[in-house]
Amino acid sequence: MAPSKTALSLSAAIASVAVAISLIALKTWAFAETKSLSIAATLADSALDLLVSASGLAAIAYAARPPDQDHAYGHSSAEDLAALGQALFLVGAAAVLAVVSVRRLLSDEVIMLEAEGTGIAVMLASILLTLLLVLWQRYVARRTGNRVVAADSLHYLSDLVPNLGAVFALWVSARFGVTGVDSAIALLTSVILVYGAFRIGNGAWDALMDRGASPELVAAVEQIISDYPEIEGFHDMRTRTAGGRVFFDFHVEIDGSLPLSQAHEIGAGLKRRILAAHPEIDVLIHKDPYRPALPANDRRSSSEGDDTQTENRRGNRTGEAL
Repeated sequence: MAPSKTALSLSAAIASVAVAISLIALKTWAFAETKSLSIAATLADSALDLLVSASGLAAIAYAARPPDQDHAYGHSSAEDLAALGQALFLVGAAAVLAVVSVRRLLSDEVIMLEAEGTGIAVMLASILLTLLLVLWQRYVARRTGNRVVAADSLHYLSDLVPNLGAVFALWVSARFGVTGVDSAIALLTSVILVYGAFRIGNGAWDALMDRGASPELVAAVEQIISDYPEIEGFHDMRTRTAGGRVFFDFHVEIDGSLPLSQAHEIGAGLKRRILAAHPEIDVLIHKDPYRPALPANDRRSSSEGDDTQTENRRGNRTGEAL
């Protein structure tokens, strides 16, 4: 039996936590051996990775809980609350790293790196572990459509830049005795960390403020609705995001002469097609009877008939009063 989507997503999240813990242990030892700020930068990034991965694991497990009486739309907003905390931590870590890097660059004291070979070996092992994790996360994201796993995969992929930078800084120090490159790469990494914090925090804030789905996703869903047979039209579409979920709420117009059971099956089929293309979506469909527009002559006749009926009703009420 193939594992469920929830099981696959949890396996990716658990692997992410395990890799983050391993990288923190390796880089802590490497920093103690080399005194390299670029390694310290990647260590701070790995600490953030652990927070992101742990909150992602908790969010996936918590979001898997079905809606209840107090949370009719589920529990996925917990992901956004965790993301805001992660963004604040990331800004703080980046600020500390930037201050230390600038001080070392401006200082007259030359701080020589040590055991560069050990540091390079540790960073190469970190890169290999990160690549293996990213490959597994991308496989799971394709199978499940889980946005938390996909986002975590992108985050780990971005970690390769400072890791490669640390390897380069250690090599330059060992080959030429130049240590300024180490501090410069650490400063560049702090900028990357702040950029990552902005992306995480901005996305979480938008979700908590019920920002709508992206125009591209809305257009894709609208195209599916338009192409679906027996759907005559749709209107009043509303969307909102929460964690890894995107909620769509809209009305579709179906032939009003059809039996209720058949109209229900049309709506259910449309929902299945949308979810097959976009598993991250939660869909609520309202069904309205379709009333085709009448030709001009028919509308005028209908209007005149309505006016006559109205006058007759008025006459009846007058006669009853007399």
